[in-house]
Amino acid sequence: MMRMIILFILIGNYGYAQTTIKGNIYDKKGSPIANANILINNKATQDIISYSTSDDKGMYSLNFNVDQKEIDIQISSIDFETVIETLKNENQKKDFVLQDKVFELKEVVIKSSPITQKGDTINYAVNSFSKEQDRSIADVLKRMPGIEILSDGKVLYQGKPINKYYIEGLDLLEGKYNLANDNLSYKAVSQVQILENHQPVKLLDSLKFSNDAALNIKLKKDYTFTGQAKLGVGTAPFLWDINVTPMLFTKKRQVLVSYQANNTGNNIASQLKTLTIDDLLSQFESSNEKTNWLSIQKLSNPNFSEKRWLDNNINLLSINCLQKMKNDYELRLNLSYLNDNQRQEGSTNTRFITQNNTVNLLEENSNLYATNLVQTNITIHKNSKKKYFKNSLDFEGNWDRQRGFIDTGNQNLTQNVRSEYLKVSNSHKSIFGLGKQLLTFNSYVGYNKTPQKLKVNPGQFEEILNNSNPYEQVTQAVDLKTFYTNNSFSLTKGIYQFTFEPKIGFQLENQNLNSQIVTTSNVPLGGDLSNNLDWMRSKIYFDLLTQYQKNKWHLDLTTPINMQTYAINDEPLQRKRNFNTATFEPRLSIVYDLNSYWKINSTVSFSNQFGTINQLHYAYILQNYRSIQKIDAPLPQIFNQNKSLGFGYRNPLKALFWNIAYTNTKSTNNLQYDTQILANGATEIKAIEQKNTVLGQNISSRINKQFNELKTNVTLNFGYSLAEAQQILNANTTSIKNKSWNLGNKIDIDIVKGINIEYESRMNFSKNKIQEKYNPLIIQQNHLLNLNCNRFENQIFIVKSEYIKNNLFSEDSKNVFLDFIYRYTIKKKKIDFEFQVNNIFNNSTFKTVSISDFSYIETNFNLRPRQAVIKVVFAL
Repeated sequence: MMRMIILFILIGNYGYAQTTIKGNIYDKKGSPIANANILINNKATQDIISYSTSDDKGMYSLNFNVDQKEIDIQISSIDFETVIETLKNENQKKDFVLQDKVFELKEVVIKSSPITQKGDTINYAVNSFSKEQDRSIADVLKRMPGIEILSDGKVLYQGKPINKYYIEGLDLLEGKYNLANDNLSYKAVSQVQILENHQPVKLLDSLKFSNDAALNIKLKKDYTFTGQAKLGVGTAPFLWDINVTPMLFTKKRQVLVSYQANNTGNNIASQLKTLTIDDLLSQFESSNEKTNWLSIQKLSNPNFSEKRWLDNNINLLSINCLQKMKNDYELRLNLSYLNDNQRQEGSTNTRFITQNNTVNLLEENSNLYATNLVQTNITIHKNSKKKYFKNSLDFEGNWDRQRGFIDTGNQNLTQNVRSEYLKVSNSHKSIFGLGKQLLTFNSYVGYNKTPQKLKVNPGQFEEILNNSNPYEQVTQAVDLKTFYTNNSFSLTKGIYQFTFEPKIGFQLENQNLNSQIVTTSNVPLGGDLSNNLDWMRSKIYFDLLTQYQKNKWHLDLTTPINMQTYAINDEPLQRKRNFNTATFEPRLSIVYDLNSYWKINSTVSFSNQFGTINQLHYAYILQNYRSIQKIDAPLPQIFNQNKSLGFGYRNPLKALFWNIAYTNTKSTNNLQYDTQILANGATEIKAIEQKNTVLGQNISSRINKQFNELKTNVTLNFGYSLAEAQQILNANTTSIKNKSWNLGNKIDIDIVKGINIEYESRMNFSKNKIQEKYNPLIIQQNHLLNLNCNRFENQIFIVKSEYIKNNLFSEDSKNVFLDFIYRYTIKKKKIDFEFQVNNIFNNSTFKTVSISDFSYIETNFNLRPRQAVIKVVFAL
């Protein structure tokens, strides 16, 4: 770490000082000139160093770094003569007076720059990146350089998740921005803004810096009523696709209401996922996520578009309202209901690889899933430069049903799972002035319960559950109740370039786990087959956040000291543990701006992770029909060391963005898990107190370039990961090494006017090594080629093709998919008629391979058949 700091200091010493030139631009009458273009050029090479535009008052300001004694500054604006002057490379204030320019225009073609930058805000002009085949703003975002959309809809900027998603500066959806991304028409949007170094709390904006970015949607009108109404019907068998999503956006009110339903493979449940990094961290810290103790044996989902394999019947209703009130307060309501039914059919060939032998397991699977989900959030929020207040009341109810049928060749099994989750919580945050510093109060209180039940017929694990005799049925019941609270106070004080924030807080988690295994005789089995576990965890913590910001340097240091206490007791089993510890978990983050384009960032952190209740229970729990687990061991303790180094380059004027990141992780565990693989493929897992280490390395890179003149967007990405660990298999300690590589590219090009081609490819290479023996290399590749034609007025023809190839351990698998879409638009009525045929070649199955530490799983997954749908879409 010291070497890394010295390296940054050396870089800073040899870097060039930042120069600031600012001033005003007037006409000859002394009136300010707005939107004048100001360019700083390298006097030696004439390359553009920095760029800005004047504001409504004619003011401008530019920051740059260059190793020249003099620079050229160029001022230009329509209707005025261009001015070029040579200035000394030093901080200064320089005003300019532009002379009127008189000229005769024969033909004027105005081309606005697709990407502009002003301070920390990067503006993307939506009309420069949209295509005729697009519908939603998400379709356009994927073409914007520097922005990436993952398969789940998560938006990344320069490889990092955004911390907020705003519409006209307001946070309507609290991280669940897929609802807007997938349904907001791009035609209603003028700009997409990336807010670099975004601090969401306005009161802290000048005190605490942020290295994360937010995304803001700028609409064309102050009053915007938009949305869509879609109705589609089709065959294979009877299909439907319904979407009614009206939206209203004004300066004081935002409303988004959506009802969606389909059985065409469109997974609209992803629109309820929380995706922004700030809100995800808040959920993690609140310890309020559902724990799935029990499940049926599932098939591995294919790693390509869900619309080709998801057999669903889904309904979603979401109501989202935000109202601005007096004194900068906002009232927000988010209410959602989801009913989702899915079917999976296919087979798996699992190869368990141990040190001495190989176990093969064949399964024919037919699974049914039913989910009912209710989410409610009521929030009162004030975010001004003088005060911050936020209080959120949440309720969530989740009722899941799973049913699975398995044929192993030797027997037929039935599995049934009932799983419920009920949660109520309240979170509060206040920031206000106290003398010359700020006082912050955080509080979270939550309660949830998770009753679950699994039935398996015929019964399994006879040697453990029924004296080695076959029996008809086994039932596993689990009931977990959790109370959790986290409260803290902190003071924020700025002193010169430093910001200090000492924090003191208290956490308490109280959980009660009851579980029982019942066999055919309906008599609960005692001993080590029944848990009655009380779990109490408390933590007192003190944390000092120190930030330093000057010129190009941004340092962020946290030094938390935690005093944790665990009291664990299972009275019927007479097992009791008390554990006390103090930990120091520092984290240092350094960001260095080499110049306006280049940035280096590095992070070093140390943390301690202690076991949760599902990692420590003294009696058996049957997790699924072929996995039973008992963890009678000390409390799991993991010491994590993480190091990362990243480089980023972004040049909005040239529409070029590039980033590369390297991470190195080391985790030291006090427990090792002994996995016993039985002859029928079932597994028993027990914990052993044995120190072991898991090592990981990862490197990833992405470059994205927009060629405006060629109307082409190109993206290249690369990734490599390595994981090394030890695993105990059938009482033998085994060294395991997993390697994987991935390569990808994406090209979007307009060949001629009205014809657009999109090509995307992904290749993954995976290899597994146990002891000194390498197992077969797994290669998975996916190629997509789309042809979009709109050369005919009011008509669009779209041909989508996809080629997938996987080399499996039994045989190679190839799939070719072809889709066709025809769309006719009545522009005056804002109505689209669309005819769509998917999977023209009627592919019925897909084979893929996944690799774990000690197994290869080859999955044969049943796909959706050929289907045809006719849709009518009304723009609201």
